[in-house]
Amino acid sequence: MRMNKKYSCLPAEEKGIHIINIRAIEDIGYDQHESTLLNSLSKNPDADCKYGLYFRDGKRKVDYILVYHYKKSSSGKTLTRRVHHNDSSARSTKQDQPLPGKGVQLEMGESEPHVDYHEDDKRFRREEYEGNLVEAGLELERDEDTKIHGVGFVKIHAPWNVLCREAEFLKLKMPTKKMYQINQTHGLLKKINSVIQKITEPIQPKVAEHKPQMVKRLSYPFSREKQHLFDLSDRDSFFDSKTRSTIVYEILKRTTCTKAKYSMGITSLLANGVYTAAYPLHDGDYEGENVEPNDRKLLCEEWASYGVFYKYQPIDLVRKYFGEKIGLYFAWLGVYTQMLIPASIVGIIVFLYGCATVDENIPSMEMCDQRNNITMCPLCDRTCSYWKMSSACATARASHLFDNPATVFFSVFMALWAATFMEHWKRKQMRLNYRWDLTGFEEEEDHPRAEYEAKVLEKSLRKEHKHKETDKEKLTWKDRFPAYLTNFVGIIFMVGLTFAIVFGVIIYRISTAAALAISSTPSGRSSVRVTVTATAVIINLVVIIILDEVYGCIARWLTQIEVPKTDKNFEDRLIFKAFLLKFVNAYTPIFYVAFFKGRFVGRPGDYVYIFHSFRMEECAPGGCLMELCIQLSIIMLGKQLIQNNLFEIGIPKMKKFIRYMKLKRRRSLDHEEHMKKKQRYEVDYNLEPFAGLTPEYMEMIIQFGFVTLFVASFPLAPLFALLNNIIEIRLDAKKFVTELRRPVAVRAKDIGIWYNILRGIGKLAVIINAFVISFTSDFIPRLVYLYMYSENGTMHGFVNHTLSSFNVSDFQAGTAPNDPMDLGYEVQICRYKDYREPPWSENKYDISKDFWAVLAARLAFVIVFQNLVMFMSDFVDWIIPDIPKDISQQIHKEKVLMVEVFMREEQGKLQMLETWKDKDKKKGENCNNHSPRLSRSRSGSLSSCPSYPLDV
Repeated sequence: MRMNKKYSCLPAEEKGIHIINIRAIEDIGYDQHESTLLNSLSKNPDADCKYGLYFRDGKRKVDYILVYHYKKSSSGKTLTRRVHHNDSSARSTKQDQPLPGKGVQLEMGESEPHVDYHEDDKRFRREEYEGNLVEAGLELERDEDTKIHGVGFVKIHAPWNVLCREAEFLKLKMPTKKMYQINQTHGLLKKINSVIQKITEPIQPKVAEHKPQMVKRLSYPFSREKQHLFDLSDRDSFFDSKTRSTIVYEILKRTTCTKAKYSMGITSLLANGVYTAAYPLHDGDYEGENVEPNDRKLLCEEWASYGVFYKYQPIDLVRKYFGEKIGLYFAWLGVYTQMLIPASIVGIIVFLYGCATVDENIPSMEMCDQRNNITMCPLCDRTCSYWKMSSACATARASHLFDNPATVFFSVFMALWAATFMEHWKRKQMRLNYRWDLTGFEEEEDHPRAEYEAKVLEKSLRKEHKHKETDKEKLTWKDRFPAYLTNFVGIIFMVGLTFAIVFGVIIYRISTAAALAISSTPSGRSSVRVTVTATAVIINLVVIIILDEVYGCIARWLTQIEVPKTDKNFEDRLIFKAFLLKFVNAYTPIFYVAFFKGRFVGRPGDYVYIFHSFRMEECAPGGCLMELCIQLSIIMLGKQLIQNNLFEIGIPKMKKFIRYMKLKRRRSLDHEEHMKKKQRYEVDYNLEPFAGLTPEYMEMIIQFGFVTLFVASFPLAPLFALLNNIIEIRLDAKKFVTELRRPVAVRAKDIGIWYNILRGIGKLAVIINAFVISFTSDFIPRLVYLYMYSENGTMHGFVNHTLSSFNVSDFQAGTAPNDPMDLGYEVQICRYKDYREPPWSENKYDISKDFWAVLAARLAFVIVFQNLVMFMSDFVDWIIPDIPKDISQQIHKEKVLMVEVFMREEQGKLQMLETWKDKDKKKGENCNNHSPRLSRSRSGSLSSCPSYPLDV
């Protein structure tokens, strides 16, 4: 009987019909059609509870939802029919019934249903768990009469006393009655800020939370003993929906279910299928004609719409609705996108500079000049013939667009940009911490994960026969050693697989180039390099996209077998593994083109071969930088368009369509259910569950690597990243608001391990760009020629200086061209790009001293560039304070004001005590003055002297 009352949604006096009366009505002969007619004439209780946002009484707000699957037996269907009229709505009948298996007695003569022990076990665990939740102070209400067949919902409400208790446990900072003025700028800064506000007013979101604040409430960790400090005039809105769901989730995590030696929280119950889902509710609908105003609708209009792409994000409203962790992600994404604007502008200027000076570039002019008549050595054995250098004119001119002196400046600029971006984000983060009352917040150790508890339980059961105390058991490195070994071997294997695939693409490039060279058409032979490069990059892109998904699943599996103790440890380890694998997967083909292609070719007559048949491929006469640019641009744009945007749009749409078709098929089976309007928790159940922020951060971190690591070869990378992020912000916003269940709000003061990854990429970018400029581009060889070998101080003769000569009679047997007269004349000397001695020298084909001079200059440039840029980056880091001056002043002001509040409170208490003492003293004197008369009285003096209780 206790459990029956516990799960009842209505007070006893509001229930109009008892079960015995319903049986009498059934005996009279009501049919289903008549009951439906009566229900249609009665008041709709769904409107009273705002279609699932409140309990059936319309007063208690639903803070959390638990979902479970159940199987209806034949007796269960009979019971449902009998209590169908228990309320004016068919939906309320199930909420007045007790838990399955409790408080319901089968009639005599009814056949006992088939026993499903697995379902019974789940049901018993749910009963115990929900009973424990009620003992913890939560209020529950059950609904099994839904449009989704076989799915039951448990609605959870946290009353005021539970909210206060948990807020004190969690040390939640809540606004007090005390308000103070925020320090405003004065003089010239005030005028500048006012001008900026007027200019940016059209691009500000129209939400109250985004308006500049002049005053702020003093915040203090909530305490039940100090409730007088807080503004409790409206208790319903003091704890917002985000805070309420966070409090309930904390209770759900620590409440256990101990049946069958299990010690479970909600995570374990979800993992074992006892419940299928657990989530807080969205605030309401976001579209429709008669939709009541709510934060979700406001976010959809002012944030999750492509029409407001030019506006700032309402970050405070995002934090209010989704919590600090998700708010920080979108704040970081917004800062990153804003910082891409100056980087994009400088990148466009560098690119335009290359376009403007391409006709003045002497090396490309010499390569395109057909009068030079430079005959180049064959690109492959036998099938390839000699070719004219002027045929590579287009490649040489295109290379100058990205390989010019301005790219060196751009590399230095981007290194300083990365350092400035990190410092700007730290300052922005501190402002948000102050605004969101996170100053002084420290993350406490989370509850152990379900898998960890299960492993510890398994370990303790194995040792149970040795010693009884198993509470202090924990997993040691010996327990995890097989998992660590599997992780090490797995990661090495995955990295090796990536290298093997890149090597396979290299074989494809070499073999395809040789096959296309056999083509008899001149146009086919002239486009060999472009065709091979483009097709190979597309293959790389497809492989990268496929392996990204595979590596994400493998990283999760490798992390799961490690059995980390807390969710934070699990997330950090998962991020590290996923980033390592995806970094190697995305950048290995680019590293190959940048630093390895053309380095180990050999020379004519002594080439390096793979498998004794495939000759290593060479760079174009203009260098490998142009090919690196093509590789980088196609992979970057392909990942953004296909993986980040099409997948994020297409896959959720496809899943949503599949769910819609399944529900449509179910609805066709039950017309009455189809006519009901869905409850809020039913609608949210059909949304996708929130899978965490790791995928969102990961794609942005990989993009940040494309923008910074090889920016010397592709100055337009920041521009493409900016265009992608403008869409990405609105795409992610739309996904969070309309397509995902509302995630549990998580408090966080920073972006965690991602900040360290960003700093690591920024440092690595300096080194990689130094090597790209030195070894991939021709910047250093041009400088060496200009200052050491040029006769007239110009670049005339540079191309000839970088080419070595080869006597065609020195070809190895079987490697000479099959058609030596392809150019129309006999070739005796051909040229190839390298610094080697000529064939008429004593040490023919040996490395020349020019090679060592250029190598020394390259290494010197790497050392100078790296140390200079690192120093400048650290200087920027040092000169910009992490905490803005005005924020540090406000934090100090808050501390002073809080001390003043407590000092006044203490003084008030002391004054009250002194007042009471004075009154007590006076009363005592009055009692002493009347003592002779009191001595003749039989009653004691205490009965005649009134006492004054103290109520502070």
